[in-house]
Amino acid sequence: MKNILNQLFNHETLERNQAREILINIAQEKYNPSQVAAFMTVYLMRSIKVEELEGFRDALLELCVPVGFNGQQTIDLCGTGGDGKNTFNISTLASFVVAGAGYKVTKHGNYCVSSVSGSSNVLEYFGFRFTNNQDLLTTQLEKANICFLHAPMFHPAMKSVAPIRKQLGVKTFFNLLGPLVNPAKPSHQIIGVFDLKIARLYQYLHQEIKRNYIILYALDGYDEISLTDSFKAVMNGKEHILSPEKLGFGQLKAVEISGGKSIQDAAKIFKEVLHNEATKAQINVVLANAAMAIQCMKPEYAFNTCLDEAKTSLYSGNALKSFNTLLEMSK
Repeated sequence: MKNILNQLFNHETLERNQAREILINIAQEKYNPSQVAAFMTVYLMRSIKVEELEGFRDALLELCVPVGFNGQQTIDLCGTGGDGKNTFNISTLASFVVAGAGYKVTKHGNYCVSSVSGSSNVLEYFGFRFTNNQDLLTTQLEKANICFLHAPMFHPAMKSVAPIRKQLGVKTFFNLLGPLVNPAKPSHQIIGVFDLKIARLYQYLHQEIKRNYIILYALDGYDEISLTDSFKAVMNGKEHILSPEKLGFGQLKAVEISGGKSIQDAAKIFKEVLHNEATKAQINVVLANAAMAIQCMKPEYAFNTCLDEAKTSLYSGNALKSFNTLLEMSK
């Protein structure tokens, strides 16, 4: 590690395979905690390069607990987190709306990064039990149209760095890896980012991955469609700037999509959205993200058609049914 650190301190970068090997060694605890902390700190002082991120991704996918669904077309809605906006669980709710519309969702998630409640937090609050059992996940996907992949259960390699990340107390390059290492390797993906540089990185990476993707970057810094401002959508290499009005919605204020001050607040909003008892702003922001995910699955559909499917899923109770089915099957 000493030679690696000297290489990085001399402003040199890592090749893809070198980055892969280093992360595998970190996972196998071949370096001491001080060396690992120094290594992570490098990427707080300069941007990570595409080859480095590719190598780190390769390592985590190689080390993860494998899961597969016989080539089914599935989608993941996942953001990097860390935007500091403390929204409620928009992408998780949108995932159930997409599932309620009849599409298969393999949702990859974790505990919160910068908000009160991450996807794992809110599901756990409702009594959901995480699993990495292939048979159970397959049955959940079949009956609920969605299964949830709690990241720590599929990435044991991350256990070795968890204490160091916690002690550092700042975002590291590991935060960028979450949306890239879904062990189900879904055929379609919505990725939300809070930084334009990260959007570019993901765009380069996805050029070599055979999957339909949409990268979302809100111009005011959200890692999802917030409806508080226009956003950039990178769809299979083509870039679009879209406004709330263009999607058929009014512009929202940040306070209208806040997740509250506690997990209880976030769970209350979550339940109210699924029961169609939430505010118009809360429901609209979920519908916008769900419709974009459906369009990722069906790029030949107009956005309004996708939005109609999302509305039908939510208003008919199908999204709630998907949630209740998944919850019941986990017990």
